[in-house]
Amino acid sequence: MLTPPRSLLAAAAPLSLLLPLALPLVGALQPVRAEGGLGNPEDARPRGMALLLERVVPGGKQAIGVYGITPEANRPGLVRVKVWDETPNKVLVRNETIRCSPSEPLRVTSDGRRMFLRKLNPGGPVTPANRIDHLIWWASCFPEQAGKDPETLKDLARTLGYSGAVVESELVLPGAGRGDR
Repeated sequence: MLTPPRSLLAAAAPLSLLLPLALPLVGALQPVRAEGGLGNPEDARPRGMALLLERVVPGGKQAIGVYGITPEANRPGLVRVKVWDETPNKVLVRNETIRCSPSEPLRVTSDGRRMFLRKLNPGGPVTPANRIDHLIWWASCFPEQAGKDPETLKDLARTLGYSGAVVESELVLPGAGRGDR
C-alpha cells in the first residue's frame, strides 16, 4: 500500500487521537508464523474462518481469511480479529483491531516490525492498494458481508451511515514490533 505524503497523514487524524488505540496493541499484533510440519496449509485452516481472498501465486495458493471476531467489551465499535495469511510454505496469523464506527473506520495491523494504522473509507473507492483492508474490515464489522467484493457494498455502506467521503490514510509506526518470528 502506498503511504500518502506526510501532510495528508497529519490532516487525517492527529497522532494523539490514534496512539491510545494503538499502544495497547503493540504486543498483540505480532504475527505468528506456522512452518515446518504444517503439511497442506489448507488443511490447517481454522473452523469458522471466513475466506476473503484466494489466488494463485508462485508455488501454489495464497489465502486470506478472518476468524475469532470478538467485540471489545470496554470500547464499543472496536473488534479484535485474527487474520489468516496463508502462502504455499507458511501461514501468518495476526491479531488485529478494527474500528467499525461510521465516523472513524480503522484497521490496526502489523508486519512484525511496524504497526500500521489505516483509516478506511467504506463506501468509497476500492483499489488494488486498499482491497484487502476493505475485505478484512467488512468481514470484521459486518460478518454477513464476508468475502463479498467491497466495490459492490458502496450503497450498503451509505445506508449504514458511512459517508464514502473519508480520506483514506496510513500511519506507520516504525519499531512497534519485535521483528518477524
